[in-house]
Amino acid sequence: MIGIFCKKNLKILFVGAEAAPFVKIGGLSSVMKSLPKALNEIGHDARVMIPKYLSIDTEKYFLKMEHEGLEVPTGNSAEPDHLVCNVRRCDPIKEEGIVTTYFLENQEYYEKRANVYGYSDDPVRWALLCRGVLEFIKKNRNWVPDVIVCADWQSALIPNFLKTTYSNIPKLTKIATVFSIHNLYFQAMYDHRFVSEMDFDDGHSEIPGFDNPRLTKINWMRRGIMYADAINTVSPTYAKEIMTKNYGELLDELLRERRSVLSGILNGIDYDLWNPEKNPHVAFPYYARNLSARAKNKASLQGQFNLPIKKDAFIMAIVCRFTKQKGLDLLMPILDLILQELPAQLVIVGEGDSEYMHFFHNLETKYPDKVAVHLKFDSVLAHKIFAGADVVLVPSKFEPCGLVQLEAMRMGTIPIVRKTGGLADSVEDYSPEKQTGTGFVFEKFDSSSLMIAIIRAFENFRDRERWQELQKRAMSKDFSWESSAEKYVKLFLQAIAIHGPK
Repeated sequence: MIGIFCKKNLKILFVGAEAAPFVKIGGLSSVMKSLPKALNEIGHDARVMIPKYLSIDTEKYFLKMEHEGLEVPTGNSAEPDHLVCNVRRCDPIKEEGIVTTYFLENQEYYEKRANVYGYSDDPVRWALLCRGVLEFIKKNRNWVPDVIVCADWQSALIPNFLKTTYSNIPKLTKIATVFSIHNLYFQAMYDHRFVSEMDFDDGHSEIPGFDNPRLTKINWMRRGIMYADAINTVSPTYAKEIMTKNYGELLDELLRERRSVLSGILNGIDYDLWNPEKNPHVAFPYYARNLSARAKNKASLQGQFNLPIKKDAFIMAIVCRFTKQKGLDLLMPILDLILQELPAQLVIVGEGDSEYMHFFHNLETKYPDKVAVHLKFDSVLAHKIFAGADVVLVPSKFEPCGLVQLEAMRMGTIPIVRKTGGLADSVEDYSPEKQTGTGFVFEKFDSSSLMIAIIRAFENFRDRERWQELQKRAMSKDFSWESSAEKYVKLFLQAIAIHGPK
């Protein structure tokens, strides 16, 4: 079977809740843009399907009507027995890296909402997406995928539907599925760690109808893992970690049962977007062989954040969502001492939990000449920061992949990371004796270990010649999607082989 499919281009449909540039909330949207683009560039036909949200500009992206009046069954016990949707299409826009993208259009569940997430009827919205995708493929005469890639829990019911409700439809039975886990922590609309025996979902029961309260209590992540032909996570180490009790979020036993079809492929980044030589957001372009312009970008960064312009300042950066996952608790006991004892400056960009927002705001008030915060995520600022900062702090409690460390290394900012998930796979600890490594890695989840890593980085930063060699080594690493895309093709072929002829 694999040999047969190697001789032809694969047709792959990515389904998820968001995809850049149309709608961008988290890192998933970047993957949903960059990976299909990379697959197309090596000869495959990868497409994307997401909901048509109110914020998506129909005219800007030239959205055309692909299918009008698509009737999507609800499985309800009473009326309505179906919802009427449209499917619009955006054709490829090469200069923006956009592949063929389909949008499931429904006024009530998508277009009348100001946000992507956070509604009480989200289970219905995502169930509509899952069934809408399958109904669209069933009715579409022009294109049927060989593989559907379901990104995270919002599209996890697709494999379940294919193996049950849609199992007798010849056009759909040939489609293999890959369930891609971007973060196991988020499994459904409820907290999976506190579920009563009465509400526990073993994954074997029929998927409830849209009007059934039971729909809010099924574990979408569990069902994606159970029914998909192959399962993927976004880094090799995370694939191993989630089979343990410490990281498995109560699904480790199930994941161990399915370990033969579980793999991890490290995410990539868009190397054109993060190219410091051509990056439009970088004031003074530079490249790995000549880093002299980074000093100007450092001064520009200090000026933009109203910090004293000091070329010898050790600029630390934090660019992330403010959540427990990101390990910010480790920083809270030690930042006072670091800022008092080291000639350091700290630049922070992000938003999230209020306890961290208040902490960083108060830190800026206490150290106005050393700390600058922008308490709202800004993708443009990230480029400017990584063009001028010396290190980026990523002390995550767990990290499925992480993009910040990849983006920072591409721009010559050295990551200080905890050895977990994708951070462990992408950052090699620096050895001054061997002159190897691309960053500073610590293992224990405690503040002292993080502080030692920061001090190690500062001591090496003072040796400018060696520091530049470290920067050049980090910038030379290949974390482009081209490398990851080839691995995904092998995964898709494996999924097709596992699915078998139908």
